[in-house]
Amino acid sequence: MNFASDNTAGVAPEILAALTKANQGFAPAYGADDWTARVERRLCELFEREVAVYLVPTGTAANSLALAHVTPVWGGVLCHAESHIATDECGAPEFFGGGLKLLGLPGVGGKLSPATVEAAVTRYSGHVPHQVNAATLSLTQATEAGTIYRVEELRRLTEIAHARGMPVHVDGARFANALVRMNCSPAEATWKAGVDVLSLGATKNGALAAEAVVFFDPARGAFMAERRKRGGQLISKHRFIAAQFEAWLADDLWLRLARHANAMADRLAAVLAAGGIKPVWPVEANEVFVLLPLKTQERLRQRGATFHGRRSDSLPASLTVPPDAGVVRLVTSFATAEAEVAEFVAQALAR
Repeated sequence: MNFASDNTAGVAPEILAALTKANQGFAPAYGADDWTARVERRLCELFEREVAVYLVPTGTAANSLALAHVTPVWGGVLCHAESHIATDECGAPEFFGGGLKLLGLPGVGGKLSPATVEAAVTRYSGHVPHQVNAATLSLTQATEAGTIYRVEELRRLTEIAHARGMPVHVDGARFANALVRMNCSPAEATWKAGVDVLSLGATKNGALAAEAVVFFDPARGAFMAERRKRGGQLISKHRFIAAQFEAWLADDLWLRLARHANAMADRLAAVLAAGGIKPVWPVEANEVFVLLPLKTQERLRQRGATFHGRRSDSLPASLTVPPDAGVVRLVTSFATAEAEVAEFVAQALAR
């Protein structure tokens, strides 16, 4: 009963097989290999336009390098206060960005509203040279609350940012999970909605260590190759990142893996809700957040369940967390089995 994170799952068999195949023989280093060239072409096809692609091994590197590349060192990045870049990357965006500042904003369910972004842009603008001014908008898709921005929501937020000359970055560590829920094309969910740069994550969705920074205007990615190298994120045996992406994207494997993870989250949420334990936030990707008594949490852990507690200022106003209970995060993955879901629910509802 492992619901701690989609990071705890193994590697999808198709991707593991691709790594084994890529391990045969020799290949040029540092991205000059055939795997990388094929992945770059595939992503151009996938996003229906010419894009610039830079592969890296971690999501932290993807987010931090992307933000550093589009944000001046004296600028601020508007983001949700509980976004991954703000709470789980140990200052890496500021480090790689040479002093850029993250400006955390509130929002229910991990999402930023147009009104909040409008107000923040106004607040962090104009007082030059003294104040850090808003320079970039960063959104998370899916959010840390497991919610997603629909296309129209994305478009409204990007319009606000672009009206002030701000580029828009999306942390897409769970982009595949959001995409299959939105039931739209990758292009519609990104550049057609105004997104300028995407951190595309494969690791949480079946890969070993494979992330990509995708610029939807290749000119904006000029000198990103040097930034990646200078940041220590250009892997010499680059084909092994590219081989993962190639297998992940082949025959829509990435979407099938995400659909399974989402389906398991839906099943988990539905059966818990039927037993009186309703999700805290809408289940829109592969994360389920529920309020459980501390005694129930302890019993589940004793029976072998793994999961994490969640403290948040993003909870619905109608929710009150009593002292003898807490919100927990349950994450499903491509490897989650129906039997695990059934066992967890049975233990959670046991009296």
